[in-house]
Amino acid sequence: MGMKHFRPTTPSLRNTTVSTFDEITKKTPEKSLLTVKKEKAGRNSYGRVTVRHQGGGNRQKYRIIDFKRNKDDMIATVVGIEYDPNRSANIALIKYEDGTLSYILAPVGLTDGDKVVSGQKADIKPGNCMPIEAIPVGTMIHNIELNPGQGGKMVRAAGQEAQLMAKEGKYAHVRLPSGEMRLVMTRCRATIGTVGNTDHENVKLGKAGRTRHLGIRPTVRGSVMNPVDHPHGGGEGRAPVGHAGPMTPWGKPALGYKTRKKNKQSNKMIVKRRK
Repeated sequence: MGMKHFRPTTPSLRNTTVSTFDEITKKTPEKSLLTVKKEKAGRNSYGRVTVRHQGGGNRQKYRIIDFKRNKDDMIATVVGIEYDPNRSANIALIKYEDGTLSYILAPVGLTDGDKVVSGQKADIKPGNCMPIEAIPVGTMIHNIELNPGQGGKMVRAAGQEAQLMAKEGKYAHVRLPSGEMRLVMTRCRATIGTVGNTDHENVKLGKAGRTRHLGIRPTVRGSVMNPVDHPHGGGEGRAPVGHAGPMTPWGKPALGYKTRKKNKQSNKMIVKRRK
């Protein structure tokens, strides 16, 4: 997928790039696989803001994605590749032999008319899903389950891929995009290939308005606030933060402070930490 640049007729267009959407072959979503996505604007059930800088943006409908891929040994045909406003990756609409429609993440190379299948005996080709125990070592995979039957949880963003490094007993060594080496049960499923829309990381929004369209509100620096509002606030002119290191608005260490629990249960599954 390529990128479209603009003549710099305005200051914002000088830095704007958009995707050409070459991979997209189907413009309208499948109505039976849409559901309501309620706008929460970062608020909890009490109406209090618990996540800052969220709100506004274009209205969206949620596309129901099949992350489990548990319809085994039934061939499905790709009907079209679609844009999904809820994720960076594109999605593929597939139709099974029994007429069932479903959405899956679209890997690189998947096009209209291609056949995909799930199950132990599936071929090693992009879009096919199977247990890790049936995948050859060295294969690039995505949409990896953490627990058997739970549905894919890891490696789902645009352009991402993990590599199956080794299999030993009931566990497999998987190298994640972050560089972390992790143990995953061989009974867990994964999909062959790399997640599509690989040029997503090259998109430059170019102006504040496009950020607002995504539902992201402005972020104000703590150093320009008053001391009552932020630990970095106050002072005459441009003052330093006044602490041993940067802090969150609630006085906790920020930027580089490790927050992962020392006794987290999944620590034993991490063979090598990320870079």
